[in-house]
Amino acid sequence: MILTLTKLGQVAVSLALVLCLFAIVQAVLSVRQNSPARLVAARNAMFANLALITFGAATLVHAFVINDFSVAYVAQNSNRALPTLYRYTALWGAHEGSLLLWAWYLAVLSAAALALHWRDHPLSMPWIIATLAAIELGFLAFIIFLSNPFLSLTPVPENGRDLNPLLQDPGLAFHPPVLYLGYVGFAIPFAFAIASLIRGQVGLEWVTAVRRWTLFAWAALTSGIIFGGYWAYYELGWGGYWAWDPVENASLMPWLVGTALLHSMMVQEKRRMFRTWNVFLVVSTFLLTLLGTFLVRSGVLTSVHAFAVDPGRGAYMLGFLAVTMVVGYGLVIWRAEMLESKDGLESVVSRETAILANSVLLLVVAATVMIGTLFPLVVEVFTGQKLSVGAPYFNKVIVPIMLVLLFLLSFGPSIPWRGMTWHRLGRQFRLPTGVAVLAVVACLGLGVHTPITVVAIAGAAFASTATLRDMGIGIAARRRSAGGSWLSAAGTVMGRSRRRFGGLIVHLGIVLIAVGMIGSGLFQKQATVEMRRGDSVQLAGFVLTLRDLEDITDPNYQGRRATFSVARDGAPLFELRPEKRFYPIRAMTTTEVALRSLWGGDLYAVMGDEAPDGRLVARIFWNPLVSWIWIGWAVVLIGAVLSLTERTRSSRRATRPAMPGHEQEGVPAE
Repeated sequence: MILTLTKLGQVAVSLALVLCLFAIVQAVLSVRQNSPARLVAARNAMFANLALITFGAATLVHAFVINDFSVAYVAQNSNRALPTLYRYTALWGAHEGSLLLWAWYLAVLSAAALALHWRDHPLSMPWIIATLAAIELGFLAFIIFLSNPFLSLTPVPENGRDLNPLLQDPGLAFHPPVLYLGYVGFAIPFAFAIASLIRGQVGLEWVTAVRRWTLFAWAALTSGIIFGGYWAYYELGWGGYWAWDPVENASLMPWLVGTALLHSMMVQEKRRMFRTWNVFLVVSTFLLTLLGTFLVRSGVLTSVHAFAVDPGRGAYMLGFLAVTMVVGYGLVIWRAEMLESKDGLESVVSRETAILANSVLLLVVAATVMIGTLFPLVVEVFTGQKLSVGAPYFNKVIVPIMLVLLFLLSFGPSIPWRGMTWHRLGRQFRLPTGVAVLAVVACLGLGVHTPITVVAIAGAAFASTATLRDMGIGIAARRRSAGGSWLSAAGTVMGRSRRRFGGLIVHLGIVLIAVGMIGSGLFQKQATVEMRRGDSVQLAGFVLTLRDLEDITDPNYQGRRATFSVARDGAPLFELRPEKRFYPIRAMTTTEVALRSLWGGDLYAVMGDEAPDGRLVARIFWNPLVSWIWIGWAVVLIGAVLSLTERTRSSRRATRPAMPGHEQEGVPAE
């Protein structure tokens, strides 16, 4: 029998599963038998695992590119008329391919972690390999036995069922891969934490090793969430970017706990405190990434009865989640006594107290999101009734907490470790408080009286001023000591304190995102109108005139396009051209919004139904400051990259030669 390329891919992925099992056995035996050779074999198995999964994923992409509809997954998610870009991205357009991408990412990051930390952490390495291989094994077993993207289809159809039209967008090329990179990235800190718990070495070693991994995963997850928000904004046509949808919530939960982890790890680095808290957070963050994958890719969000249709798949994912939870939290409980810190908080007004408060509030928000997301599923299980928890619940509980966090964001970097006096605290925040008061006065003067709005604007003013002041103090000190221009002083300070300034820049980006959310969420204007050619509508100072309605055709869809001319104060500005498309193979209609981003906000047009007499229903939005969200993300990314470039103590140690006499065969000294 001659195997097709795709079948060879399936064989490669199956071999990768076997290699994961081999790596686990070899890693554990290397400890029991004190055998470096077995550890080297386990490491090499992980490298081979990467090569095999890469080959398997490549064969599936190849099947999409050449329209090989003998592969069931390709036939269900592609079409001969599908543009080339989406034939590549269709790999993660549905359940099976997404999980293969998840497994491939884990193989890549595992290999990278082993290569980077092999010299530094030889004693932890067996357990790190065993943990990563066990996670990989779990996903590969699921892919091969319950969610196989390599299955054949007989008879072979002439054409495929097409990719979901909502996914036929460049957003598919960015949002899922980046989001998954964030999810999978948290597996590395999890593996290091598990290794430290098993070894009983719960000190600083694992924290310093994974700081940059955690920041990398957090930055990727942040980017994935922002990409998803932007994708929803311009593709779904409802005028917003966040709707507290369960799929969105699934990614927000690990982001919130991961943010708490990122801050809390600093306390362990500087004060040797929060050891139990940190391992709890790292386990929780990884579990939430698994929960997010489970919720989105199990079909349970559509209905819990999806499990009745495919009970094996649902039970497996729940079982995998449960085993990981038992192992992770079980180890934390087992080592609880060892994790106790000798030092405690010395002052209420200290950086560690601010970080602890920040972490607790982030966990409260995560718990609130989890309750709102899972409660409808629990109700459906026990009563059969379908419920949905909407934005009012989330906004009522979460928005006040997030406003407190906005103020707290400024305190962490500004307050010293161990503590300071209340009097000094008052002096330090005199300027941010003054700016916040001015912001309140300005709001009241402009007629903005809603308490939540006024507090949000004051919080943004306070946080941004405090962050800029912190940056300015460092730059001014450098300029006083070394002279030169402000720009050169800023460059020098940023180069020497990349981690601190990176963090401040990230905070500044978060404030910009908050400002964008405040502006677009609280001051949005919209209108739903019926128009004929030549009719005009006025919104937020703009005049939109419907100039034309025309048919459009594409190999993959047919549709209609409206053309609006936009003017302000009588001067023509630009045109907006929203579309409505019909995809015949899927028998599905989508809207393609038209938007123009300006400094003060976005003008956003959506094409609705068209009546036989030529009247068109259109929805027009003015979303103030929404662009600040995307700008804020770019600032966050710049800060994260700057912070990532500062080398940790372990990476500096890695560049030094090993101590003579400490080498093991194949395993350098720790």
